[in-house]
Amino acid sequence: MYIRNTLSGQLEKFQPNEPGVVKMYVCGPTVYGLIHVGNARPVVVFDAFRRFLEYRGYRVILVQNFTDIDDKIINRAKEWGVDFSDVANTFIAEYWRDITALGVRAPNFAPKTSDFIPDMIEAIKKLIEKGYAYVSDGDVYFDVQKFPRYGELSHRSIEEMLVGARVDPSEKKRNPVDFALWKAAKPGEPSWDSPWGKGRPGWHIECSVMSTKLLGSTLDIHAGGEDLIFPHHENEKAQSEALTGERFVKYWMHNGMIRMTGDKMSKSVGNVFLLRNAIKKFGADALKLFFLSKHYRSPIDFLEETLEANVKAARRVREAFEKFESKFPEVRIPKNDQWMNDTRAAFVEALENDFNTPAALALIFDLVNELNKAMDEGNEEKALKVYHLLRREFCPTLGLFELPSQPRSDDVTEALIKTVIDIRSELRANKMYQLADLIRQKLSEIKIELRDTPSGTTYTFKEG
Repeated sequence: MYIRNTLSGQLEKFQPNEPGVVKMYVCGPTVYGLIHVGNARPVVVFDAFRRFLEYRGYRVILVQNFTDIDDKIINRAKEWGVDFSDVANTFIAEYWRDITALGVRAPNFAPKTSDFIPDMIEAIKKLIEKGYAYVSDGDVYFDVQKFPRYGELSHRSIEEMLVGARVDPSEKKRNPVDFALWKAAKPGEPSWDSPWGKGRPGWHIECSVMSTKLLGSTLDIHAGGEDLIFPHHENEKAQSEALTGERFVKYWMHNGMIRMTGDKMSKSVGNVFLLRNAIKKFGADALKLFFLSKHYRSPIDFLEETLEANVKAARRVREAFEKFESKFPEVRIPKNDQWMNDTRAAFVEALENDFNTPAALALIFDLVNELNKAMDEGNEEKALKVYHLLRREFCPTLGLFELPSQPRSDDVTEALIKTVIDIRSELRANKMYQLADLIRQKLSEIKIELRDTPSGTTYTFKEG
């Protein structure tokens, strides 16, 4: 397996520190609002990558944090007149609700910053003792000049970072590129006791402490959006390696951004599409196809026509599965053969090449076509082999088509549609064909197509 390591900029053969075990850390959200589609891309991509590692036989220990202490959280708490923890816990709960609806598995550990304050204080104390950090009027800063490898991850020199950099007169750091490890308390803000006075940790020290406490001093994989490479991940790397004297991460993986109207989708820009609204409008399957249809390192433009194309693609897969399951309701496992092994090998080969999900998806859609062809030709054994690979191996490996399909609008629920179908069936049974036809027509107008079959009436959402 090969991964493009952001640190080297090269494809590198994947070899975890401990054979058969992968220790992986993914930067999670700052919980001051609902997550948007841009936030969801790394969640989906690295959930799928974790699943693939497991498919290849690795035991994966995944940690994804919650930043629950932050200026934005504190400001939201002031607006609402509540404690910062109330805001954080509210949006952590909403986060779980959203990713559950998306069909993403929970990490093994989901630490919160506020639970690790004593560990962060101890780490900062050690950095000061080792000469990598200094105290300045209640704040503590990391002295970037003391760490020769600073800039390695983002591929920039300190001199380049200093060009145009300015220190605000109110700042207390020695160098414009030094970063805060501890921030002195401000009136009305949450704070904790420390050797330097009351205050709270800086953003970067949080992830260093939580990741190494849970996974050890050297992680196999550290992942997140490419917007985190600098300064967040660069700072994490510097302070962690200064603290332990060991390599912090073997493989850095970064996904590209979701763009809307040419800009990165972000709350600060205001060009966001909330994840729960996207799930409601397009469905979880279509969204996952959208995220995985481009290579994880490439940017994606959020275009409704692209999402609609993924809605249609997801529907084709679902219909093929439903057709097979209705024709062959008895659960069977096919006998393994060379064709199945060759197909597995092609799937694995694509994903072992820097997690090339577009190539893997192309294979999946080719197999969907083969499944339909085998069913049309009455080739039950071939259909079973294709169905088994798709439904029980390849799609679950990418986290696709696991949840029940759902209507795309809250206004048209599955229960309501079935009720209308039952009423129409009663009308037809009583030879009230005019009213039955009117119901069919009205449903057609809201993109619901009825199909009368010998075993009953079914429905699908029409394209367009």
